[in-house]
Amino acid sequence: MPRLRHTVEQILAKWREAEVALSKGQTIAQVCRTLSVTEQTYYRWRNEYGGLKVDQAKRLTDLERENSRLKRAVAERTVDKLILKEAAEGNV
Repeated sequence: MPRLRHTVEQILAKWREAEVALSKGQTIAQVCRTLSVTEQTYYRWRNEYGGLKVDQAKRLTDLERENSRLKRAVAERTVDKLILKEAAEGNV
């Protein structure tokens, strides 16, 4: 079965569904079966998105994406710097 990627909106909707079902007395296993996710996914979502609203979660996703882009840029600059340093040492 292929992996399904949920959007932030879908995750928050399922999270709210799970909270309602849990408050009605269902077990976590039953809720996960209903939502078609594993318990591990449920707990990961709870830790990551537990108290967030949709706009906050979108902002978090945007910041994570920007952070990874900046990390790649720094890594590329570091490699360039090391190459230039090695080339300069070889000419001395």
